[in-house]
Amino acid sequence: MIETGLAASFADVREAAERLRGVAHRTPVVTSATLDGQTGAHVFLKAENLQRIGAFKFRGAYNKIAQLTLEQRRGGVVAFSSGNHAQGVALAAKLLEVAATIVMPSDAPAAKLAATRGYGAEIVTYDRERMNRSELAASIAAERGATLVPPYDDPAIIAGQGTVALELLEDAGALDVLMVPLGGGGLLSGCSLAASALSPGVRIYGVEPEAGDDWVRSWREDRIVAIPVPKTIADGQQTQAPGELTWPIVRRLAAGVVTVTDDEIRAAMRFAFERLKLVVEPSGASALAALLFEKIDVRSARVGVVISGGNVDPATFAACIAG
Repeated sequence: MIETGLAASFADVREAAERLRGVAHRTPVVTSATLDGQTGAHVFLKAENLQRIGAFKFRGAYNKIAQLTLEQRRGGVVAFSSGNHAQGVALAAKLLEVAATIVMPSDAPAAKLAATRGYGAEIVTYDRERMNRSELAASIAAERGATLVPPYDDPAIIAGQGTVALELLEDAGALDVLMVPLGGGGLLSGCSLAASALSPGVRIYGVEPEAGDDWVRSWREDRIVAIPVPKTIADGQQTQAPGELTWPIVRRLAAGVVTVTDDEIRAAMRFAFERLKLVVEPSGASALAALLFEKIDVRSARVGVVISGGNVDPATFAACIAG
């Protein structure tokens, strides 16, 4: 694997794993005879819905904040997020005794807003249709002398998220295929670094909502393509363009990107609940949906699937699994 010129490396993922040891949960790898029989593959699900704050985002946030200098910690941190990164930064900051301010859309799921406040963070809301969240967060950080903690486009964030695949491969062994939910690309880029190093030849795929196909368009044109804010139940995947740092990693190391519909995501959530006894949020179920609806040929393969999160409010979850 060639990592020259990329924002992060597999060595960075290894170092992140050491920082996270004893802090982040080593989430279980779940298997299912029913799922294997239905797909014709040997499937290993990495259950990050059981991670602290209910999603993988805690990994990158902690890895980033843990590396701040004492002076930077005194200035606090600012982040922008629809929910899971917000909670990850809020908890990581609390554990490291750093003040946190989170810029969140006014229509973010109530459960995610409440959880973020519960970790002690200050929340500043904005209208996602009319305001630029990154510009707002950068302005607040500049005013307060705080450090900006991006949701995905940062080397430390990427490395922290890569520990998901590192653990999966350590526990499950070599894989033929790895399927990862895709928003801004922090999780996929980090997992690509780890998987390509530990399981040479593995085919790595990102999975995004059909309504938010910025990565598919970018892949097709071999450049970063931006789209309007997508309308999808997968609120964690409502990004508009690949990250400047995540795009080169994914383009070099991944095999491709596929999409799933909102109905396919709902079906995957229902399958996870009924057959696996897992509560999975829409964004977290996208890779499982791609597996169940045969978006990628996995017959007879050893397949890793990342379940990226489980933060969904009861009413939304009930509506999704009701069919």
